Amino acid sequence: MRKIREVLRLHFECDRSHREIAQAMGTSTSTVWQYLRRVRLAGLNWPLPADLQTDDVALEARLYPPPTQREPPCGMPHWPTVHREIGRPGVTLDLLWQEYRAQHPDGFGYSWFCKAYQEWAQRLPVTLRQTHVPGQKLFVDYSGKKLGIVNPDTGEIREAELFVAALGVSGYTFAELTWTQQLPDWIGSHVRAFAFYEGLCEVLVPDNLRSGVSKANFYEPEINPTYQEMATYYSVAVIPARARKPRDKAKAELSVLLAQRWILAKLRNQRFFSLYTANRAVAALLVELNNRPFKKLPGCRRSAFEEFDRPALRPLPAKPYQYAEWITARVGPDYHVAVDEHYYSVSYRYAREQVNVRVTINTVEIFHRGQRIAAHGKSARRRFHTTIDAHMPPEHQAVVEGCDPQRLRNWAIDVGPHTAAVIQHLLGARKHPQQAYRACLGVLRMGKDYGRDRLEAACRRAIDLKAPNYKFIASTLKNGLDREPETASVQADLPLVHTNVRGPSYYH
Repeated sequence: MRKIREVLRLHFECDRSHREIAQAMGTSTSTVWQYLRRVRLAGLNWPLPADLQTDDVALEARLYPPPTQREPPCGMPHWPTVHREIGRPGVTLDLLWQEYRAQHPDGFGYSWFCKAYQEWAQRLPVTLRQTHVPGQKLFVDYSGKKLGIVNPDTGEIREAELFVAALGVSGYTFAELTWTQQLPDWIGSHVRAFAFYEGLCEVLVPDNLRSGVSKANFYEPEINPTYQEMATYYSVAVIPARARKPRDKAKAELSVLLAQRWILAKLRNQRFFSLYTANRAVAALLVELNNRPFKKLPGCRRSAFEEFDRPALRPLPAKPYQYAEWITARVGPDYHVAVDEHYYSVSYRYAREQVNVRVTINTVEIFHRGQRIAAHGKSARRRFHTTIDAHMPPEHQAVVEGCDPQRLRNWAIDVGPHTAAVIQHLLGARKHPQQAYRACLGVLRMGKDYGRDRLEAACRRAIDLKAPNYKFIASTLKNGLDREPETASVQADLPLVHTNVRGPSYYH
């Protein structure tokens, strides 16, 4: 405006030509002509009226009035329909403009069509920074507000969390109550959400809670292993929202707000005594929420879901995902891994190695560098061991296998009847059979050092001399007494049946 005032002063007060004014102002003569023309069209004279002498805004409004809007010759485009159609895959403004011109040959041009749509869309209560594709993204989050549930036995009130999920295009919302935000509830809510939508999206957009994201990072966030396994099972990608960037999951934020207003707020005066009954009430109100009509768009969330998102969703697998928790553990020196205070074996070659443990309701699987090295049935017994014999080193297997009483008896029977009688005597001579295991092993292993025949002979001699113990048999074999011929017994003439003679049957 300062240049225009100076042009007017030089023209009216100093009576300068257009060329002289242009040279003085450093502009072209056509610009000077345009300034003077706008003054004439506005009906202004020099000096300017008092209300325009210092008010640049008022002067600009007089010299540059807004263009008059002309009415469309054959009708205005229906912008809600245009906004709905632009969300379909492959649909562009150019295609919609061509369809508009096919119906209204005398309608507006393409540039006006695009500009008018942008001006209309800017008045919608949503941001246009995200372009959603049907069936592509599912936004998930927890509501900050909770619902109290009364324990019928104690009267204690326990607050339940509200899980909310929403699809990108339709905003079709799923909500349910869970006791916690822990990993089992987090995974279970996702499985039930997929069943609610009866299909699978392409991308999950969670917040950075610990159950979903182990370590938040702008460039490469670390996804929780169990959450990643669930996503792999359903063939969906997990792309967390940026930390402290709620607009990255605006659909979830909006759905959480609506769930708080139209579900939790309506249930605030009701009393629930179980999570099941509370979720039934939530499901009933969820139907009303999804059927509420849009304020500025045609239809509702359910109709938009049926029209856009449902056809784009992928089918569900035959079986739902079974929850499994991943744990990082280290194998102990006894080649066992502790899981919930129960110990599961792996091969002794992995002793002291770090492993990943996959725990389900019924199984425990142990992985080392991506390869499964052990699998066990899950046990609820605490401070007990589950050991597979094949996981033990050979020397440990020999010890454990030898400590089975029945195996000791079978081993002795293979050597001979006198050896079997000695082993049976040793096992029965102690209050606890475990106390005789080492002695039995010592006797039987002499068969490897001296041969089975010599061991059988030594055991026969030990029985005859009433000394069926480890030390006597070892001394007999060491000194070669088992090879000496048997001397006649001093009591050979005694009757074989006597009350003080136990006989060979005693040792069987």
